[in-house]
Amino acid sequence: MNTMLIVIVVIVVLLLLYVVSAYNGLVRLRNMVRDQWSQIDVHLKKRADLIPNLVETVKGYASHEKETLEAVINARNKAVNATTKEDEMQANGELSHALGRLLAISESYPDLKANTNFIDLQNSLKDVEEKIAYARQFYNDAVMKYQNKREMFPTNIIAGMFGFKPEAFFQANEADKETPQVKF
Repeated sequence: MNTMLIVIVVIVVLLLLYVVSAYNGLVRLRNMVRDQWSQIDVHLKKRADLIPNLVETVKGYASHEKETLEAVINARNKAVNATTKEDEMQANGELSHALGRLLAISESYPDLKANTNFIDLQNSLKDVEEKIAYARQFYNDAVMKYQNKREMFPTNIIAGMFGFKPEAFFQANEADKETPQVKF
């Protein structure tokens, strides 16, 4: 009887150690996803801060492109005011599309393209966009690791018991996949 009790205690202890280990792994991965989202958020904020200066610079040269300028401002405001991660992803996709159109119209204005302020803003925006792309990649990698751990047996049981929710991948909107039209 003593041996049977020891075996049962060992099995229970091993099971508890597994549950603790799986739970901690899920928490670590969930926090990695949150951290990576914060990295994206920092870069999106930098981009949002650049946009008013870029719009003002373009406005001085291309004031009759009012529709495009308003689209950029509206998309920026929507992105800055988004309250959920999903809304922020969608709004920033729309903003990327509007910025693409804004930069495409600059091709029609040689004086604007030669303006040093515009060139500096455009280079800063390009730098931030590259950082956003890298941050999105790392975020999606973190989401994939978390989702795999959350969905694979037997950690899916622990994830369900403790309420680990799925995370959304950062995906390009259909509008982001379109090439902006440049008209001269």
